[in-house]
Amino acid sequence: MFDWKKPTVLMLGRWQPWHDGHQELFKRCIKKTGQVVIQVRDVSGSSGGEGQDDNPFEWEEICKDIEKSLNKDGFLRKKQYEIIKVPNIVNITYGRNVGYVFEEEIFDKSISSISATKIRKELRKKGKL
Repeated sequence: MFDWKKPTVLMLGRWQPWHDGHQELFKRCIKKTGQVVIQVRDVSGSSGGEGQDDNPFEWEEICKDIEKSLNKDGFLRKKQYEIIKVPNIVNITYGRNVGYVFEEEIFDKSISSISATKIRKELRKKGKL
């Protein structure tokens, strides 16, 4: 059961679509505290900010995609993670260090080269989007 009082890692993104790079990031996040909240920015059909105008996937579709992908690796929603829809957040600001850690995960080229932009282009080419 997901414990809302337990220390938790937060992942925030558009996830347009969720891909293997996101999956690997999740695996690192889950190791930190044992549970993760995945926030999905509500950007379908709108701009997510400069260079982020291609957002064809709806909230429901993104959730299903995330659940399906994480389930393949044995992760269960409401147990190890939860998904939350959030507004089109483009800036995260905090006033002082009050217990948060902002951390960038660095991956090798096989993961860091995965691009949702390229995935969307290929899906369109195949007539799947």
